[in-house]
Amino acid sequence: IMDNVSVVRTLTLTGINETMDYRTTIFSVTLVYYCVILFLNISLIVIIVLDENLHEPMYVLLCCVCINAVYGTTGFYPKFLLDLLSFAQEISYEWCLFQAFVMYSFACGELSILAVMAYDRYLAICRPLHYHSLMTKRRLSQLVSFSWLTPFCVYSVSILLTSRLELCRLKIKRLFCMNWIIVQLACPHSDTLSNNVVSYATMFLYVSHGFFIIWTYIHLVRVCATSKDDRVKFMQTCVPHLVSLITFLTVIVFDLMYMRYGSADMPQSLQNFIAIEFLLIPPMMNPLIYGFKLTKIRNRILSLVYLRAQ
Repeated sequence: IMDNVSVVRTLTLTGINETMDYRTTIFSVTLVYYCVILFLNISLIVIIVLDENLHEPMYVLLCCVCINAVYGTTGFYPKFLLDLLSFAQEISYEWCLFQAFVMYSFACGELSILAVMAYDRYLAICRPLHYHSLMTKRRLSQLVSFSWLTPFCVYSVSILLTSRLELCRLKIKRLFCMNWIIVQLACPHSDTLSNNVVSYATMFLYVSHGFFIIWTYIHLVRVCATSKDDRVKFMQTCVPHLVSLITFLTVIVFDLMYMRYGSADMPQSLQNFIAIEFLLIPPMMNPLIYGFKLTKIRNRILSLVYLRAQ
């Protein structure tokens, strides 16, 4: 007998089942980890917002990365912590769709902001004389709006298309909801063609972001190879961005490869780790990398620590 979601509006997240023996330990570690993520990212946001010397495009974009990290992790960790405390890991269909929207818009928003950061570094190093005329406050606000509004609009359409599907299964073998998994729960007679078209269009859009970033870095490396000053600027401002980018792309590609080719025989705990890597590593790594590497931010943090020590 197949369950019908038109009657039952609740889905079950089964990804957590195998970790139940250690749930007190996992709860404690996760809670501390989530608090550290919030502390690091919110600290950086506050430092950038309050210090007028940091109201430059590079730091404004870094602030956007941190806001995005708070947004994405808050879409996952509170619900996961609640699931660790409860015996039934259930989620309403509406909340499941909302969580899927947050996860996807977080991941794609991150890639969009990283693409804008790459463009900013390209202008600063490859076209320094035109930098201030090209990267105006208006242009920056347009690029930031694009970074957030594009994934919001794309995934609003995607989630609306998913919400009209009739579901015949109610179990999600993950720790959180994802759009493509909800689509897989649809009854055989459901029309998922429009969902597939939108998902392929979205993939094309964000793969093109990736190619744009590669193009900017080819130009950056070419310019920096001929100038010592540009090499210093590259090491100071581009290396943190490059580390963030490589970290983010590695965890996303890992997750996509697992979704496409992963074996169901893989231990559930390993499946869970691969699935949440993008919520574990970049939100923690980014504020640390930028905090230590960008001189202005590092000096600001050290001056605050010094004042506190006095």
